[in-house]
Amino acid sequence: MAGRGEGAGGFPAPASVRLASPTGRWLVLTTVLGSSMALLDSTVVNVALPRIGRDLGADLAALQWTVNAYLVTLAGLILLGGALGDRYGRRKVFVVGVVWFAAASLLCGLAPNAGVLIAARALQGVGGALLTPGSLALIQASFHPDDRGRAVGLWSGFGGIGAAVGPFLGGWLVDGPGWRWVFLLNVPLAAVCVPVALGHVPESSDGRADHGRFDALGAGLGALALALLTYALIEAREGSLVVAVTGVAGVAAAVAFVVVERRRPDPMMPLDVFRSRQFTAVNLVTLCVYAAFGGFFFLAALQLQVVAGWSALGAGTALLPTTVLMLLFSARSGALADRIGPRIPLTVGPLLCAAAMLLMLRVGADADYLTDVLPALLVMGTGMVTLVAPLTATVLASVDSARAGLASGINNAAARAAGLVAVAALPLLAGMGPEAYRSATEFDRAFDKAMVWCAGVLVLGAVVAVATVRRPVPGCARPECRRHGSVLAPPLEGRKPSESNR
Repeated sequence: MAGRGEGAGGFPAPASVRLASPTGRWLVLTTVLGSSMALLDSTVVNVALPRIGRDLGADLAALQWTVNAYLVTLAGLILLGGALGDRYGRRKVFVVGVVWFAAASLLCGLAPNAGVLIAARALQGVGGALLTPGSLALIQASFHPDDRGRAVGLWSGFGGIGAAVGPFLGGWLVDGPGWRWVFLLNVPLAAVCVPVALGHVPESSDGRADHGRFDALGAGLGALALALLTYALIEAREGSLVVAVTGVAGVAAAVAFVVVERRRPDPMMPLDVFRSRQFTAVNLVTLCVYAAFGGFFFLAALQLQVVAGWSALGAGTALLPTTVLMLLFSARSGALADRIGPRIPLTVGPLLCAAAMLLMLRVGADADYLTDVLPALLVMGTGMVTLVAPLTATVLASVDSARAGLASGINNAAARAAGLVAVAALPLLAGMGPEAYRSATEFDRAFDKAMVWCAGVLVLGAVVAVATVRRPVPGCARPECRRHGSVLAPPLEGRKPSESNR
């Protein structure tokens, strides 16, 4: 018979784990390890792209798919991943996600050609959609309310450190043992994470999630629409009938997704949440800023290696300031936005980032880090610090507090979708040919055009913010993740039990 405060299997009962207990420490360790796998992968792959292209004989389109195949499945399935954990057990789904992610990473590391690598990256995204929401959900469902805030802070802080280390570690691996170790590194991390989770982390689920059916059709249509539209954008330079048909099919899948979500009694993404003008407005800002961020971090790593001639380690290390600034100051930025409201930060932040994009025009063949690269990245980091925490807080505040986790999931998925569209579209808009990354002159010219596009999208985001964002009403939901280090998506917030009824 379980003792007081214990659940099944001798584990502590849900919401009773104390941070100072052995179970609390194991829980933080395993969730940090799991989420770090996904964070590391999202930051290190960009640094490895030139070497991957050279070793596998891949053109620019294949490099775009190496990034986007992962984002297609992650963005399309991340909401469903959270719901699966609520019904079947958060630890169980988290462990499945870690094992799935590690197996797909192994396949990436052993890929003999670009086609296998792209397919494995899509499988990685499925694993990421299971483990990413699951790691935070485990903490929020397991820790005692008095310790939950500190536990979330440790999780987000250590996860941010992992994101910061990612480009440096990725560059070192690419220049040393090789780019395949960027993926193979996930296997030993999973080998530590899974036994710890099974042996020391309590299971939890939401009893109210046992009824109703999952919106698998909605999730499939969403991922299909993203995949088809991404293919059409990447291959649009060919101008073939297949590309046109694929683009039309992508639009049709997107329309079908909206129809299904509107008619289902238990949709993955309830469209009525967009009745809040504030929620819709902030998601439009999210689409603008994270499209620019996704395009920037994809192209900047290539620019520093292809044009400036830096090593992978040099390029990865060069990008660290943005993440470090976010880790150090995102909590303070959120506190400032609480006092002055989100409208000014969400206007000024994108404008600072737009200025950083224009400063990147100075980065050419003879770029100096201190005078050319670092100023742009410091301005970029300052802009991201200014806007990311207020953006998350405003998303949560724009809906009923019981739906805050759902709102955060939609916002996170929107950011990732915006990034993948940017990675697909920017090379087309900038006039990059299939072999552009093999020519320093051609890539440099196209990179400058792409940075202007990114700056324009950020200015559009600032205009949307100043025209539509208002101060939240008192007493609304507030973010638990005060410190954030990912540069490619806003932080996720936990789903309340009352949200998990699908």
